[in-house]
Amino acid sequence: MKIRIPVVLLLAASLCAPAAHALKLNFDVDKLKEVTGKFKMLKEPSEADEIEIGKGVAANLLGAAPPVNDPALQAYVNRIGQWVAMHSERPDLPWHFAVLDTNGVNAFATPGGYVFITRGMLLRMRDEAELAGVLAHEVSHVVEKHALKTMRKGALAGLAGDALSSYAEKKGKEEFTKIVSAGTEIYARGLDKEDEFAADRAGVVIAARAGYDPYGLPSVLQTLASINPQDDAVALMFKTHPDSGTRLELVSNSMEGQIDQFMDYPRVESRFSSMIKSHIAGYKPVQK
Repeated sequence: MKIRIPVVLLLAASLCAPAAHALKLNFDVDKLKEVTGKFKMLKEPSEADEIEIGKGVAANLLGAAPPVNDPALQAYVNRIGQWVAMHSERPDLPWHFAVLDTNGVNAFATPGGYVFITRGMLLRMRDEAELAGVLAHEVSHVVEKHALKTMRKGALAGLAGDALSSYAEKKGKEEFTKIVSAGTEIYARGLDKEDEFAADRAGVVIAARAGYDPYGLPSVLQTLASINPQDDAVALMFKTHPDSGTRLELVSNSMEGQIDQFMDYPRVESRFSSMIKSHIAGYKPVQK
C-alpha cells in the first residue's frame, strides 16, 4: 500500500395575544418556507471543491496548532489513518492525517480528507485500536460530509450558505474566503450532535473493517467521560461535542449483538506503546 506522508506538514509551512400570535405564526411559517426553499436550492460543491475548501480550513487550523515535530510519529499515525480510510466508503479521497502539538484533548476533520488528532488526545490512549477508532470517527465525518452540511445549513442563519453555493458555480476568491472562515468557525462551535452520534456508530464499523477491535472508540469515550470537566485540556472538546457518557451509552447500545464476531480483533498495544514511549523520549515542543 502506498503511504502518503502528511502534506499538512508542508501546508503548515506554506499557508498560515391570540390574534397577534396567529399573525406571528403565519409570518414565521411563511418565512421558514422561504428560507428552507432557499436552502434546498443551494448547489452542493463538487468533490474537487470539497477538497479545496477542506485544505483552506485545515491551513487555518494549523495556524492555531502546528504539527508535532516528530516525523516517525506523524508517519505512524498517517499509516494507521490511511489504512482505516481505505475501509471507508470514500477510500479514494486524498486523505491526510497529522498530530497537532497541543495538550488539548481533541480530534477533528475538515472536508476532503484532512484529519487531525491532538498530542493531548494521543497521550491519553492505550493502544492502536483506540487510535484507529478515533480516526475512524473522524473519517466518518468526512465520508458523510458533516462539516459541509453544517455550512450549507448556515444559510438558515445567514452564514456561508450563499457563498458555498456561489463558489460551487463561480469559484470566486471572495466566496472561498467566506467559506473557509465559516468552515473554521465550525470547529469552535461544533457539529450537530446527531452527526457526532452517527460518526460514533459508523466509526466502530470502519475500525472493525480495518481489522481492529471495534471497542477502541468506546474505550476512548470511557476515558473522556472520566476526565474532570473543569480540566482546561478538555474545555473545547466538551464544548463542541455531546456528553461523552451519553455517546458511550448510545454507541454501546448500537453495537450490542451486532459485532460480537469482531470482539477478538486485536488492540495492538505493544506497537502503540513503543511508538508513544519513543515520542515522549525525544519530544521537543514546536516553537511558536
